[in-house]
Amino acid sequence: MKKLFPFLLICILFSSVFQLNAQQEPLLPKGLSENEKSLVSDFRFKSNKITPPPQVPVRTAAEWEEIEYLVIRWTNAYQNILLQIVQAAVEECKVLITTQNQGTVSSFLSSNGVDMSQVEFLNAPSNSIWIRDYAGNTIYENDVEDLALVDWIYNRPRPLDNEMPVAHANYVNIPLYRTNSGTNDLVNTGGNFMSDGLGTAFASKLILEENEPGNPYGVTPKTEAEIDNIMFNYQGITNYIKMDQTPWDPIDHIDMHMKLLDEQTILVSKYPPGVADGPQIEANIDYVTSTFQTPFGTDYKIEWIDAPPSTGGNYPDTGGHYRTYTNSVFVNGTVIVPTYRPEVDGPALAQYEELLPGYTIVGIDVDNPGENLIASSGAIHCITHAIGVADPLWIVHQPLEEVNTTVDIPLDAMIKHNSGIQEAKVFWRETGDANFQETAMTFDSNDIWVTDLSVPSDATSIEYYIWAEANSGKTLTRPIVAPEGYWTFDITSLSAGEWAENNIVGPYPNPAQNDVSFNLKNIDGEINITIHNVLGQTLYENRLENGNGKITLNLNSEWKGTLFVTFSGEFGKVHKKVLKF
Repeated sequence: MKKLFPFLLICILFSSVFQLNAQQEPLLPKGLSENEKSLVSDFRFKSNKITPPPQVPVRTAAEWEEIEYLVIRWTNAYQNILLQIVQAAVEECKVLITTQNQGTVSSFLSSNGVDMSQVEFLNAPSNSIWIRDYAGNTIYENDVEDLALVDWIYNRPRPLDNEMPVAHANYVNIPLYRTNSGTNDLVNTGGNFMSDGLGTAFASKLILEENEPGNPYGVTPKTEAEIDNIMFNYQGITNYIKMDQTPWDPIDHIDMHMKLLDEQTILVSKYPPGVADGPQIEANIDYVTSTFQTPFGTDYKIEWIDAPPSTGGNYPDTGGHYRTYTNSVFVNGTVIVPTYRPEVDGPALAQYEELLPGYTIVGIDVDNPGENLIASSGAIHCITHAIGVADPLWIVHQPLEEVNTTVDIPLDAMIKHNSGIQEAKVFWRETGDANFQETAMTFDSNDIWVTDLSVPSDATSIEYYIWAEANSGKTLTRPIVAPEGYWTFDITSLSAGEWAENNIVGPYPNPAQNDVSFNLKNIDGEINITIHNVLGQTLYENRLENGNGKITLNLNSEWKGTLFVTFSGEFGKVHKKVLKF
């Protein structure tokens, strides 16, 4: 027993140090504390130093792209939650921890079996754990070239947090662009921003409110168009979708109720009918799906995931915390999801596994008496951020879902790397087979690689993924977790006419004013397109050689009322109706 005493004493002292630090450290909520509310009007949010935007076109990375660092700010009161985040993340990337107590944090992580070769420390002062809101966002010049960060003005009077992007950029030795001066002074937060990597981003209208005339931050009043212009110049955002704020979320951040899983899939929190923010969330999603389409020219796929109540059945409108499964974070091949209690977590985690096959899904409890993070209005996404890799190999592909042939199935992907692409392949197999076969892709133009895939004539379902190698030797797959994860498409027996009817998607928008778009998905043969008015007069004619991809038709300003767009070819005719105003 005497031999164990020094070890027990060390453990007690070690625990006491952490408890003491946790007691001494002020815990700031995700929203404004009562004291901070009185500071906002006098706090200096703007800088006098002008930071011009990048001089070349840039692209904001999506969260599911490859990252070099997951960044967190250590907070002793949530040390076990942070420990689990680090344990999961070091299997995928490096973890950069902001703390001024490196020795103690390092000892704590080491004693809990963390691979410290993947952990780095940033000795910088800070105010709060909510790093998603104040850390910089990854951008790339010319899509895949020089890495940089973009920083907005943090909407809290927390000067140390607001300077964190400077420390991150200096640590990684990359440029930092700041929207904190002149007429480019933009107040924004990371929890209210999601990007698809292709120029579309989502936010609540909090972004408009916090930059409007009379805003409490002293920034230049801006119209929505001016905000959009700043986001385009600094981050390459060309389609900035803003939704109405939800009444029961005190911080109005979209990551508390939605999550982009890929370029065309949105995971959304679902409440019982009429409960809490359910009606407003549903209205917002209806607005998105009826007004916008994905960069592929397809409708957004909406996946609903139940928002859990408290153990007593309370939701935010009856005193419950804002519990959500959408506040998750991608860490390369792992997704870390907030959890609450086993009886509600099981179905949610299973749903993640179904929607993201091949990914490692890690649940972390944020709703326990010892470390009740959700009580401060945030979860996993809120306390993590990322810095992308310096040399991204970017693969963008619209997954096939259904085809009506087993021969010469057209398949394409945009593949880019700063050194160029050496080769690309499609790996595929019949569902149920153990081994993948491979088919080479060839370069077409504008970074597009293509192939015509032929599979066994009796095949009914195919699993596949795309692999590419850059001239530098770097390789990557999409999905990033392949071959454990892959896409699947079914082979149907539809006639050519039925196939065309189902796979000429559109029109959008509708009603339309200046132009209207359609998405053609692998329609065989030449396609003739005509537009007629209700009198049967031909207003427009054109011919397409390739029936695959998005097409946009310009509408003459003199055309009014109902128009009929007809697609004709070997498949017969498909008619679409457009209301022109």
